[in-house]
Amino acid sequence: MIIVDTALQARAEAGNPVRVGMIGAGFMGRGIANQIVNSVPGMELVAVFTRNIEDAQRAYNEAGITDLRVVNTVADLEASIRQGQYAITDDAMLLCRAAGIDALVEVTGAIEFGAEVVMEAIANRKHIVLMNAELDGTIGSILKVKADQAGVILTACDGDQPGVQMNLYRYVKSIGLTPLLCGNIKGLQDPYRNPTTQEGFAKQWKQKPHMVTSFADGSKISFEQAIVANATGMTIAQRGMLGYDFNRHRDELVEQFDLKYTGHVDDLTPMYDVEQLKALGGIVDYVVGVKPGPGVFVFATHDDPKQQHYLNLYKLGEGPLYSFYTPYHLCHFEVPLSVARVVLFNDVVLAPTAPLVDVVATAKIDLKAGETLDGIGYYMTYGQCETSKVTQAERLLPLGIAEGCKLKRDIAKDQVLTYDDVELPEGRLCDKLRAEQNAYFASEAVLAAV
Repeated sequence: MIIVDTALQARAEAGNPVRVGMIGAGFMGRGIANQIVNSVPGMELVAVFTRNIEDAQRAYNEAGITDLRVVNTVADLEASIRQGQYAITDDAMLLCRAAGIDALVEVTGAIEFGAEVVMEAIANRKHIVLMNAELDGTIGSILKVKADQAGVILTACDGDQPGVQMNLYRYVKSIGLTPLLCGNIKGLQDPYRNPTTQEGFAKQWKQKPHMVTSFADGSKISFEQAIVANATGMTIAQRGMLGYDFNRHRDELVEQFDLKYTGHVDDLTPMYDVEQLKALGGIVDYVVGVKPGPGVFVFATHDDPKQQHYLNLYKLGEGPLYSFYTPYHLCHFEVPLSVARVVLFNDVVLAPTAPLVDVVATAKIDLKAGETLDGIGYYMTYGQCETSKVTQAERLLPLGIAEGCKLKRDIAKDQVLTYDDVELPEGRLCDKLRAEQNAYFASEAVLAAV
């Protein structure tokens, strides 16, 4: 049901737009800025933060806005908003504290800095829309607890694949089916890719090499599917997910599962055992090299034979799994819709209920004692999904925590790192919040078992 567009139009006609502040203005941030300014009546991007003020200026300039006001205090920013001006700043906390902003969009991809911003926004009772699966997949559950306590919404966004999956999941549930698999469609998966191998692709699409590396090496999809699991209550079938790769193993997979394979995700329902999926409570997964990429899919079942007959009539097949898909994800185009859902309808796009699936750091190369781990999408680590239960029991190191950690011992390629393998940097908020998340949900599990 589409109601956001008419609600925004009403705000435009009333001269009362939804006022948005944006944290970060990289490749996706510039797209969001352009979308809000030029394509979303009833919404205004009133302020942008970037560490380098010229990047914030560029975001507005590319959207056609040149009359900008540099602000350095909360009072300056609030005055700018009242006067209908567009503000830029290199102090993110101003956006968190200023009155007159209905919601913040956090689009940095950073974990430590993102945690600081979200905590300050919550303290000042600001809604937050995250385009930051890395933050969400590392400490999103405890941030959601704090947002709930403050009476504000913390949510992932439409457009990015997790949000698109959640919208499809909600739709499938709303028509009476039981979703048992939420899936992501990839064109490439190679855990050993790095910024050097991805430099040409990054240059072609005007993106940063480490960002596109995180897509190629599996880290990004691991975070994306982890947050879908944490929002839906699903889990994974195995460490790393099943991840059937039709680019590399098409013939073997077709033979193994006796598929009538045309290259479309609809053909893959026989690969999954319904009873196993039910026993697990549903799973998140991904596939490589099938159509429609880069879309998402939900496989669901229906227990009513009468409805099964109708589903077969409507060309969804005989079951027991039925395939639903969205053939694209349009990222920044849909982020403003998330803001409107939050501000106008208190509707959460996707947020964790509890930490059920984590992303654990795995050695991309042989690592040596004394080395300091680099960041997500760089040269030293890649991410894999693991259940939070196993992550806690084996003290596995979350990928979102790994950057900046110093190795105590040599680690072999493809070995999953543990907390015992590293020294954490001192004084990080993300470590404090991760420890708080572990303790909080451990106590919640104990209480639930009583």
